[in-house]
Amino acid sequence: MTGHITEKKQLNTADGPMDVFVSTPSGDVHGGVVVVQEAFGLTGHIQRVCEALADAGYIAVAPALFHRCDDQVFGYSDYDKLGPVIMTMTRESIEMDVDAAFAELERLNVSVDKLAIMGFCFGGTVTLETAARCELAAAVTFYGGGLGDGRFGLAPGIESAARLRTPWLGLYGDLDEHIPIDEVEQVRVAAASSPVDTEVIRFADADHG
Repeated sequence: MTGHITEKKQLNTADGPMDVFVSTPSGDVHGGVVVVQEAFGLTGHIQRVCEALADAGYIAVAPALFHRCDDQVFGYSDYDKLGPVIMTMTRESIEMDVDAAFAELERLNVSVDKLAIMGFCFGGTVTLETAARCELAAAVTFYGGGLGDGRFGLAPGIESAARLRTPWLGLYGDLDEHIPIDEVEQVRVAAASSPVDTEVIRFADADHG
């Protein structure tokens, strides 16, 4: 464990400035990870994930994908406030922001072959689609939905899994009412047909989150 330094900064995008949370190892750097927020925004949980990655030697950049909206972080019971914001997400805006985060990692001297992505919930959905769009070192999805039906202008996860270009790990809970087990199994089969290494792990006693 190396320790870390954190900072909040802004990156320029075509739609205006975007806040990002950056956590950098105090010691040697092994690579860089874009950490895609959960549905509730760039929460304390996401920031702690970034810090843990930095402690393990990876620069972590978490973009605030809701930067086009006034409200960007929500409580875990604020569904009424969250709904209208998350519905503003589009494929174009998501790809723009994720690519800006990758560009920041490259600016911080992370080589292209050591870039990775991981995401939770909404961010897990984005991660799977990004792993199909880009060639990265690794991608990890934590309980990302939209497997059978595409969300935010993204393809259904089952379709994305079949065209993965990045080694991918998908983690899902059997008690998750938002993600049917049969869809998880369809993703497993689709991912196995792709040309990269993939694995799907189900946790029998795990719910969403």
